[in-house]
Amino acid sequence: RNGKKVAVIGSGPAGLSCAGDLVKMGYDVTIFEAFHVAGGVLVYGIPEFRLPKSLVQKEIEGLLAQGVEIRTNMVIGKVLTIDEIFQEGYSAVFIGSGAGLPSFMNIPGENLNGVYSANEFLTRINLMKAYKEDSSTPIKRGKNVAVVGGGNVAMDAARSALRLGAEKVYIVYRRSEAEMPARLEEIHHAKEEGIIFKLLTNPTAIIGTDDGWVKGMECVEMELGEPDASGRRSSVPK
Repeated sequence: RNGKKVAVIGSGPAGLSCAGDLVKMGYDVTIFEAFHVAGGVLVYGIPEFRLPKSLVQKEIEGLLAQGVEIRTNMVIGKVLTIDEIFQEGYSAVFIGSGAGLPSFMNIPGENLNGVYSANEFLTRINLMKAYKEDSSTPIKRGKNVAVVGGGNVAMDAARSALRLGAEKVYIVYRRSEAEMPARLEEIHHAKEEGIIFKLLTNPTAIIGTDDGWVKGMECVEMELGEPDASGRRSSVPK
């Protein structure tokens, strides 16, 4: 031990990796986690069928055994400020708070009941077990589910919806399969499980019932244009 303390904010992959390296170098490390359990996106975002929580727990137990302290229910900025952390004697602070804010399409109908961000949908399933019959905040189970996007998170949401009992699950993506940011194996697994891919399709409005529940989605056909800043071909209405 070198006598110096380091605070790590966030117990996701970055925070756990940082803590693991620092404790080996002799630092006293404390992880501050906003949620009631450690693991970050590994426990709230990635479904059990893709990453068993027991494996994440084994990694966390390994850190605890090396002397890393984990403090949960610590929303830094509210419970403690960065200044207060330094006042507690920490020499440095590593911020690995993740990219947890969802990105919406800003189209009509996004505030209808039954419309979720992928973040909320996956967190409620993985962390809050909202699929259980006795859940205090049950999740809506749809027979027909549309997931907008083509990344790994979209594949996780689609495959989770299938496991919740959906009869048909659609991936709605504005570009072609070649531009999908999801890993090839994730796309392969989704297809194997029967996920329906609606490519070159872009939602323009979500349609609701009179009592405020989602019942459909209005889309337009797209075609590929020139590459954009990300290097992928942009999509424009056909």
